[in-house]
Amino acid sequence: MLNHDAVAAPANAPIAAPQAPAGGLINRTTLLCLLVAVLEGVDLQAAGVAAPKLAPALHLAPKELGAFFSAGTIGLFLGALVGGRLADRFGRKAVLVVSVALFGVFTAATALSPDFTTLFLMRLATGLGLGGTLPNLVALAAENSPSGRSGGAVSLMYGGMPLGGAIVSLIAVFAGMGGGFDSWRTIFYVAGGAPLLVLPLLIRALPDSQAFRAAAADGGARTGILAILFGGGRAVETVLLWLAFFATLMVLYLLLSWLPMLMTERGFSKPQAALIQVMLNISGAIACAVTGPLLDGPRRFGYAITVFVGLAVFLVLLAVMPANLTVALLVGLGAGAMVLTTQATLYAAAPACYPTAIRGTGVGGAVAAGRLGSVVGPLLGGGLVQAGLSAPDLLLSLVPLVAVGGLLAVLLIRRQMRRPA
Repeated sequence: MLNHDAVAAPANAPIAAPQAPAGGLINRTTLLCLLVAVLEGVDLQAAGVAAPKLAPALHLAPKELGAFFSAGTIGLFLGALVGGRLADRFGRKAVLVVSVALFGVFTAATALSPDFTTLFLMRLATGLGLGGTLPNLVALAAENSPSGRSGGAVSLMYGGMPLGGAIVSLIAVFAGMGGGFDSWRTIFYVAGGAPLLVLPLLIRALPDSQAFRAAAADGGARTGILAILFGGGRAVETVLLWLAFFATLMVLYLLLSWLPMLMTERGFSKPQAALIQVMLNISGAIACAVTGPLLDGPRRFGYAITVFVGLAVFLVLLAVMPANLTVALLVGLGAGAMVLTTQATLYAAAPACYPTAIRGTGVGGAVAAGRLGSVVGPLLGGGLVQAGLSAPDLLLSLVPLVAVGGLLAVLLIRRQMRRPA
């Protein structure tokens, strides 16, 4: 399903069977991409974890702290667009290595920031690197997977992101976040230093995409971005993919941003609320790894329906559950598994929307659309909270968004499955 090799091929054209790379689903490429995804997950949530100590240490007003977070999001959006486009010109591995170096260097440099302006610029540059990383991880995992198993490979890789989110919480504990103001710097040193240590391994051991090399060797005229995204019969799939990413990332980032506060409003202590969120991340990582193979073949249609319906059910359970920690942890485990497997479903579907030669640009555009949703989600949550919406009502208000995202995802997958073999 992943080998559209002619740029002008329509979305419903027959697809040549790829030559499967050697090895199983868990191969060198998948494991190295998983490792990078863990590091990206650490970095993505490092700013939020460090914020309680960072803000008073640098005398940041709430508005400045919000701008600091926004700088990372702006970088993520731009990085996804640029990183995906460059991958189609220079190759997935080359752009991935540069992106990892970029977010490693500037994350570590964030720890040296003496003031708000420097902090803002460091986070913006970090976001560019993080944004350029994910489209290339998706493309590499898909294109270097055995024939017919790209969905499982992408899902396994994506599971590293929530795992990294759980790890950074542990880093914060060991960094002594209950201690002095400067303990926030340790988080950025670790989150930035680890990618730099991994760089030599990526350069030496990570295989480049053979499918991309073959497509590049075929040559062909340069194609404009609009033609890549909407030409050749791809317009419908691109729109479905973008809207599904936007809706589901709205839900994911609203939960990541507001769940601790919503749980404290329900009567849980702050440590208990934090534990619920850690469980959400861990269960998501496990679910992506274990259920990923279901994203290949005809089972992926039923899988998509199951995870989106499951997410809606667990959001309702989060809203109505009693203030009992055991119950909350169990519901949090289920909610985490569902919300992150909905994301894995979309990341697994994205590479199949585009020919190999332009896949980086196509996937990058989808990731960028999702990043816009990740901006709107927390803002929507803040607006609803400010309007006086209770925690249960806020969680219930997400169910229609999940339904829309699920419908779009199912329509996309059904369209892909109806292509001629």
